[in-house]
Amino acid sequence: MKSKLLSCAVLLLASVVAWAHGPTPQKIDESVVIARAPAEVWAAISAFDAPNAWNPFFKEVQATGGNEVGKAERELTLANGGKIKESLDEYDAARRYMGYRLLKENVAAFPVSFYTITIEVKEADGGSKVEWLGRFYRADTGNFPPENLNDEAAVAAMAQMARSGLDHLKQQLEGGAQ
Repeated sequence: MKSKLLSCAVLLLASVVAWAHGPTPQKIDESVVIARAPAEVWAAISAFDAPNAWNPFFKEVQATGGNEVGKAERELTLANGGKIKESLDEYDAARRYMGYRLLKENVAAFPVSFYTITIEVKEADGGSKVEWLGRFYRADTGNFPPENLNDEAAVAAMAQMARSGLDHLKQQLEGGAQ
């Protein structure tokens, strides 16, 4: 009798734990090959305070700290008018690499509660390959998020941010060729 009760209790606990798991980490890995030297591509994207110069996803930027890790922060006005805030965590000009994270979310404007992004420019095919890697969580971290704040909405928003920048950067640097 005790073993049956214990078995039932374990099964009940396991089902409750499985039901209440919360959000899972999501990711995007986007890239573009650009027919320009890596140094030229890096020069176009390396200023942490000016992503709006190459990514139309961002309308305006207010930044402090330049490219100094631990001090650089930026408030981004998105094309939809919403605002988010990021900080620079890694910056290696010799490697042509930067990493940053979301500091202040705005789930009404961007359906993500937290993210980290790395961007790196590498040599590829006589030109450059820009790699954009994002790791993030959906905006609603509860068990039953509404459709506009779920995993799919977060993945779509992050992919749109990345593709907007990468595609526009390619167009800018290649003079309109795609």
